This record gives sequence, structure tokens and C-alpha cells, in this order.
Amino acid sequence: MFTAIPVQDEPHRGIFKVSTLVLTLLLLFLSQASVSASQQPSDPELKQRLISAMNSDHGFKDRFDADVWLTDMSARLKRYLPNDEVRIQLLLDIHREASASKLNPQLVLSVIHVESGFDQFALSRVGAQGYMQIMPFWKNELGRGDDNLMHINTNLRYGCTILKFYIDKEKGNLQRGLARYNGSLGRTKYPEKVFKFWDRYWRVN
Repeated sequence: MFTAIPVQDEPHRGIFKVSTLVLTLLLLFLSQASVSASQQPSDPELKQRLISAMNSDHGFKDRFDADVWLTDMSARLKRYLPNDEVRIQLLLDIHREASASKLNPQLVLSVIHVESGFDQFALSRVGAQGYMQIMPFWKNELGRGDDNLMHINTNLRYGCTILKFYIDKEKGNLQRGLARYNGSLGRTKYPEKVFKFWDRYWRVN
């Protein structure tokens, strides 16, 4: 996961000359790091699942349960999104997209917390966009070049579909599925960070 930076930020200007070798190594690192497991276009199963998800309509199955959840989560999220209208709409969207993908909505909140800090317009140094930090090449891969990854519903649908795919691929193992989403399979730093945020902020007892 790369630290999200606001879209309007300008790159820092270096004060030292960088040697050709160092610059080459840096570019190589960024190019490799940008191809996280969640962003690889090579898996035809994932591509098909995304196509299906982007062409589907989703809605609540149990509005009462959603309202109870919404009241609880709204109080927790207020410190990050003080605007009531923005906060409640985001929670409705997260609940809908997570439920449609058969994901725990609190897990999705935890991933968003880690990925973007609830900044809708977060942009990583390698171009990942929005709440769930989706790489833009996915739009062309799916033949949906006009999709706006900063749009809440679009971003969440891509992200939830990808996350669920990798959890399924790991037979329900959340740690390994989260590591795949982050492109760090075999390491535990990213999953542990998501679990920490889940336990501290979003878990429902």
C-alpha cells in the first residue's frame, strides 16, 4: 500500500542530483511495486468477475439491519468525515457494495482506512486512485475507459470485487487474501495493519 497524497499536491523538488544508477533503481522499484496482486490484469477469472460486477445493480436485502449498522458506523466515522451527508452516503455505499460482494462491511471500512484514510480523491505515487486505491489500467482492461475511479460507487465496486476474489482464491484466509490485495503475499505487515484498524475502530461485538 502506498501512502495516499492529495491530487493537488505537486511533487517534491530534489535538492541533490541523483545518479543514473540510483534513478534507474528507483524507477524499477516503483514499477514493480505498482503491480500489486490486486492490480494484475493477467487473471482471467478476476477480469470476468469485475465485468460481471460492473454490470450489476445492487441493493440492501435487509434495510432494518442496515439502518442499525449505519447508526453505529456513522458515530465511529464522524471523526474522519464530519459532514453528515457525505458520511452517511459513503456508509450506505460501502454497506451495499460490501454486501453485494459478500464481504464484511467493517472489513471494507478497515481496508479503506488503511488505503486512503477516507480521502475520496487519494492518489498514490504510482497512480492508484480513490478510497480503495484502484489502478486505472483496469478501466481499459475491462473496456470501460470512461469509468471515473474517483467516483465512490465505481471505486468501491472495483475494490470490493477484487478483494473478494483474492479472499476466495485463498479459500477464505483473510490474511493471505489481504496480502494479495496489497501485492505483498508472503508478508504480514499489510494484513496486520488492516486487522489493527478493524479491531480498534470498526469491529462490531
